[in-house]
Amino acid sequence: MDLNMVDKSIAVLRETFSTGKTRSLAWRKTQLRALIKLVRDNEEEIFKALHQDLGKHPVEAYRDEVGVVLKSADYSLNRVQKWMAPRKGDIPLLFFPANGEVMPEPFGVVLIFVSWNFPISLALDPLIGAISAGNTVIVKPSEIAQNCSSFLANTIPKYLDTEAIKVIEGGVDVSEQLLQQKWDKIFFTGSQRVGRIVLTAAAKHLTPVTLELGGKCPAILDAKSISSDMKVVAKRIAGGKWGPCCGQACISIDYVLVEDNYSEYLIDSLRRIIRKFYGEKPEESISLSRIVNRNNFDRLSRLMSDPLVANSIVHGGSTNEEKLFIEPTLLLNPPLDSEIMTEEIFGPLLPIITLKNIQESIGFIKSRPKPLVIYAFTQNETFKKQILTETSSGGVVFNDTMIHFICDDLPFGGVGQSGLGRYHGKYSFETFSHEKAVLHRRFFPEIEPRNKLEPSF
Repeated sequence: MDLNMVDKSIAVLRETFSTGKTRSLAWRKTQLRALIKLVRDNEEEIFKALHQDLGKHPVEAYRDEVGVVLKSADYSLNRVQKWMAPRKGDIPLLFFPANGEVMPEPFGVVLIFVSWNFPISLALDPLIGAISAGNTVIVKPSEIAQNCSSFLANTIPKYLDTEAIKVIEGGVDVSEQLLQQKWDKIFFTGSQRVGRIVLTAAAKHLTPVTLELGGKCPAILDAKSISSDMKVVAKRIAGGKWGPCCGQACISIDYVLVEDNYSEYLIDSLRRIIRKFYGEKPEESISLSRIVNRNNFDRLSRLMSDPLVANSIVHGGSTNEEKLFIEPTLLLNPPLDSEIMTEEIFGPLLPIITLKNIQESIGFIKSRPKPLVIYAFTQNETFKKQILTETSSGGVVFNDTMIHFICDDLPFGGVGQSGLGRYHGKYSFETFSHEKAVLHRRFFPEIEPRNKLEPSF
C-alpha cells in the first residue's frame, strides 16, 4: 500500500469522526452486534486461518481467540451505555451552588497494531474497546500471520462501518508509513524492541500510547505449602507454558523457581503431564501449535545451542525444521547469564531454576525487569503478602496461570518494560477514551468585595 492510500484512509476516518456519528450509542451498539455476527458467521474460516498460520487446534483457537472476542463483545454491548454516561464529581463547598461531572469522550482516529501469536483476538478485542469508546479505527494485522491478516482485511469491511473502521495490510514498510502519521491514540501489542520504535514515533506528535509487551513471566513454586496438590500444580504449569500457542505468548510461563529438594519431583511430574497431554511423540500431536516461522524456529534453536544450556536439558530438546516443531523442553539450571535467561523465550522451552529457600524468589524477581505477570503456587498467606508488596508486575495470579486474561473486571497490562497502559472490559473503554472534566457554576449568589473605607450602614 502506498503512502497516498494511507493518507486517504486516515482522511476518511477523520471526516467520519468529525460528523459525530461514532459518538452515538446506536452506532456503537450496531458495530458491536456486527462484530459478534462476524465472528459467529465465520468461525470455521477463523479456525482454518489460525491452523494455517500457527497450527492451532480448533479447541485452542476457540478458547484463546473466538471465545475471547465473543465474551468481550457481549460484555461491552451490555454495558457501553453505562460507561458512556457522565459520572458525578464532587465539588468543594466553596463553589456552592455548583456541580461537576467527568464525561468520557473518544480520542478520535486510533491505530491498532496486532501481534501474530493471537492474530484474531488481539485484533478484535482492542477494536471492541475502540468502538465502545466511539473512535474511528485502523487495524494493522501482523504480516507474519498472513492468512489471519487476509481474513481480517476481507471480512471486516463486509460487517463493520467501512467509513469508520479500516484494515491496512502490509509489512514493515507499511508499519513505518503508519507511524509517520498523526494519530489520536496508538494501541500496540508486540515485542519490547518494536514497542520502543512505536513509542518514539508517537512522541513526535505527543500521541498517547498503550503498549502490551511482555517479558519473562516467572512461576514461583512453594512446594512445601502445596505438596499434596503437586499433580494439579504440574497440570497448571504445563497448561500455562505449552497451552497458549506452544509458549509463544506474552503471558506464558517463562521460567519456574523452586527449592532444590523439590526440583526432581517437579521435573518428574511435568514429564508425566507432557506425555499425558501430548503423547509419547509430541511431534505427532495435534494439540501443540507449531513455531510461527523459520526465523523464530532458528532463534529458539540458537537458545538451546549454547553448550552449557544444552547440558541443562533434562527432557525434550528435539526439533524438526521442516515442520517448524520444537518439543516441550525442560531445562534445569541453565546459566543465569545465558540468553535463555536474559531474553523472553517465547517458545516451548521451560527453564527450572533452583533456590535454597523459596523466599529467595522475591530477590530473584526484583533483580530483573518487571514481568507482565507473576504466577505463584502457594498456600502460605504470609508469602502471598510478600509477593504482592515486595515485587512489581503487571499482575499476579495465585495457584493458576493465565486465567486473569479472560476476566473482564480485572485490568490487563504491564508495568515498566512489560508494558504501558491496560485494557479488557471497562478498562478497554477507558483506554480509548479521554475523561473530560466539566464544572457547571451559577451566577447567584455572587459575593461582592467590600471597600473598607465605605461605611458599614
